[in-house]
Amino acid sequence: MVQPTRNFAMGFTTWSFGPRLQDVNATYSFIQNNADVYVEHLDNSIPWNAWINDLPLPIEFTNEIQGKASRKPPNTTFALSVGLLNLNRDNLATDLDGSLPTYTRLNDSDITMAYTKHVAYLVDQFAPDYLTIAIEVNELWLQNNSLWQGYTLLIDQVIADTKIAYPELKISVSISLHNLYQATLPNAEAYNQVILDHINQMDFVAISYYPFLKNQSAVTDFQETLDFLHNNTNKPIAFVESGHIAEDLVVPNLNVSIAGDPGQQNSFLEILLGNAQVQNYEFVIWWAHRDYDALWETFPTELRDLGQLWRDTGLLDENGAERLSYTTWQSYFNDNQ
Repeated sequence: MVQPTRNFAMGFTTWSFGPRLQDVNATYSFIQNNADVYVEHLDNSIPWNAWINDLPLPIEFTNEIQGKASRKPPNTTFALSVGLLNLNRDNLATDLDGSLPTYTRLNDSDITMAYTKHVAYLVDQFAPDYLTIAIEVNELWLQNNSLWQGYTLLIDQVIADTKIAYPELKISVSISLHNLYQATLPNAEAYNQVILDHINQMDFVAISYYPFLKNQSAVTDFQETLDFLHNNTNKPIAFVESGHIAEDLVVPNLNVSIAGDPGQQNSFLEILLGNAQVQNYEFVIWWAHRDYDALWETFPTELRDLGQLWRDTGLLDENGAERLSYTTWQSYFNDNQ
């Protein structure tokens, strides 16, 4: 039977599997050969002090951004994800020196102005086709609900200002689907409604989905979660980051012990790509093309436990050997174009 022409884009983030320049170069090369969309995921620090006080931007910040922008592969759709929140998703991202800007509410004028300038700078540097203007925002509702109202006022204003400057740019915020579907909260229904109402105001629905973080391992789990998404939006859907473990995940300090194997990983990828075709997703991004054991070894102690969670989600293992999921990826990417 003739397979239908693929109607969605496929790609990866630029997350490198190792710390060396040659590892970074290999990651961009892999993207160029195995993707027609990619994501730069800027989820670390924001130069708040420079933006608020109209000071020169830190050279380490501009060097990083300009370095990434200079590597942009030709003829590839580009999506930019910008982190407003810290990695715990309970406050703003810190400045490069680890400090936080002073604020009363997240929509204070200084914060709004600074973040608008930050986004504009990044859009000018990268010229993205899609912009995720804040990452996994439902986590803020879960982790620090007192900031939610200020966040929504902030992000609404930043989006409005960005739209004036870049009227054709498709803008959204991302949500972690694994922490929205079947949330174990006393007020889960209200939480779902608030988050769904928020993302359904966007140009597209941007999804972060890592099933193993919800202890999902069966095909029925994957499909039920995706059906929940499809039943709750009429907006275009883009998976801006996703992945699934191919090895057991054991992190004692986080009380995490989850079974994983290449077959289970491949089952998730098959379900995700199959739904992307049927539901006409904009694109699907797989977070890490290769296990990043070598990069993880360089993490500071305080980040090693958190960083291990996604370490073994590559379509290639840490040695570059192809997993079954890589064959599935190639089947869709090459055969259905």
